[in-house]
Amino acid sequence: MGFLSGRRALVTGGGGGVGADLARGLTQAGAEVWIAGRRREALERVAAETGARAVVADVTREEDVAAMFEAAGAPEIVIANAGAAHSAPLARESVAGFEAMLGVNLLGVFLTFREALRRLQGAGWGRLIAVASTAGLKGYAYASAYAAAKHGVVGLVRSAALEQARSGITANALCPGFLDTEMTEHSISEISRATGMTAEAARARLEAMSPQRRLFKPAEVTAAALWLCAPGAEGVTGQAISISGGEA
Repeated sequence: MGFLSGRRALVTGGGGGVGADLARGLTQAGAEVWIAGRRREALERVAAETGARAVVADVTREEDVAAMFEAAGAPEIVIANAGAAHSAPLARESVAGFEAMLGVNLLGVFLTFREALRRLQGAGWGRLIAVASTAGLKGYAYASAYAAAKHGVVGLVRSAALEQARSGITANALCPGFLDTEMTEHSISEISRATGMTAEAARARLEAMSPQRRLFKPAEVTAAALWLCAPGAEGVTGQAISISGGEA
């Protein structure tokens, strides 16, 4: 039996990348895991692989978030991982593009954590974890909307941690550098489109952001999340934990 045996976890953005790895790690640690996302087929593939249970939900819609929690029951571990990236020079950014980044990356975390806290009151134990980004700790050229949203996530987590400081519920943000996932491949395409760089040059530029000169693995995010859920991490709350090889 793992150290999370008897715990229930909910992971948004669970259809691939970091979300799929989180589902795998939490299941191996003994938790009953639910994954949520907008793509049913992707969720079902991850569920079949990991043993998690899947629910289709758009985290930017209040009614979907409420239904997601109804399906998952009362998860004590809630990981807001759903997100999207978009690149554009600030002078050419559209209102629609900016609002889209705030929607999935910030509003989605707010709605997920708000519903989680409503259901965790009086539970005495809970772990709220947002998968943010180093873009929540610093700025990036051609990513003003994304960085604004991720900075908002860090502020949200720090405020939630203070509100819940005596409840047994902790709230933290994980801030990885560029990850070796489909989302980063999309970012590379966006950078190429916005700047005229080749895909190879764009990838090299992202790798060079880290002093370790590499992209990071989803498993590194999972390891940090599991540590936050483990005994001994009760005093770790309100933190933005960088997983970036020293970049931020």
